[in-house]
Amino acid sequence: MRSFAKKQPACAWCGKEIPVNHGRGRKRKYCGPSCKQRAYEQRTMLAGTSIDEDAVILNRNRVAEIRDRLYALRCAAEDIRTASAEGASADDLAPLCDELVGLAQQLERLR
Repeated sequence: MRSFAKKQPACAWCGKEIPVNHGRGRKRKYCGPSCKQRAYEQRTMLAGTSIDEDAVILNRNRVAEIRDRLYALRCAAEDIRTASAEGASADDLAPLCDELVGLAQQLERLR
């Protein structure tokens, strides 16, 4: 049976983990004032346009970076499939799985 760690809340702007505040009040949406300011600036720039407030606009370089990271993720998954088909032991598969998880975590933090 798998056990999944409880996911830390992430900043709505940069994606970094936000420390959990066990006090009263609203849950934090941003990791700090600068991210809160950037989000406000984006909302202000989009006001009055047909672009959805939740839209993400990426330049071509960023899209290329994301594609490269997705390619690395797919390659890591294919390495695990190949190793498994060739009868690799759990000890051999563990570092490959760790690499796969690490690549996926990096992609989760993209902003």
